[in-house]
Amino acid sequence: MKPAFRQPRWIIAGSVVVLLAASFIRLGFWQLSRLDERQAANAVAEARLAADPAPLDELLAGAEGDLGALEYRRAIVFGQWDTSEEVLIRSQVELGTAGFHLITPLVGDGGEAVLVNRGWIPLTMDTPPVDEAPPPRVADAVEGWVHLTETRPPLGAEEPEGEIDVFNRVDVARIGSQVPYELAPVYLVLVGEGDELPVLVDPPDFGDEGPHLAYAIQWFGFAVVGVVGFYFLARRKAGEPSA
Repeated sequence: MKPAFRQPRWIIAGSVVVLLAASFIRLGFWQLSRLDERQAANAVAEARLAADPAPLDELLAGAEGDLGALEYRRAIVFGQWDTSEEVLIRSQVELGTAGFHLITPLVGDGGEAVLVNRGWIPLTMDTPPVDEAPPPRVADAVEGWVHLTETRPPLGAEEPEGEIDVFNRVDVARIGSQVPYELAPVYLVLVGEGDELPVLVDPPDFGDEGPHLAYAIQWFGFAVVGVVGFYFLARRKAGEPSA
């Protein structure tokens, strides 16, 4: 009779192992390509955040509708804070403590406005306008980095109808539906110094490359383990006497 490893079932098993190993290797290289994309995106975002700030209206005009090109870009806006239209964003954590992000419109002389994330406040400050977190004085300009409007994920909670004070996300269009002026299509996250409330939001960490490298190593490891394991199993079977 044929040696065990030359029997059709072993040939089929070997083919399956090779196909699986090839799939694992392909997945590993796919994760490496994702890593390259993540590194490139981080480099672009880091360069934007490091660039000199520019007036927001100039940035919006230069983007020509491509708002994604403005994310993390530092911008300057002028105006007056309108605390009467403040809203809160729930489920925000600072140093392990739950609270809100405080969103206040900054209204320009022409009546246009931009939402500004002024930072974190504790859960006890749950009624805007938040008197315990007065807005900073408007000097020559207010500076922040640009953030795109946030949208509801597929399973995310929907905002209730009508005028509300607490939101699940910074949805510029939804917040804009209850304020008496037109909002910029993006919002700003305030930058500056100080340890008073609201606690300023930390800039994003562009050194985080995600789990892609670890996943790639895992997929390559699965391929090696499968092929090597099958090889030694086949050799052991080859050394056994034929039935």
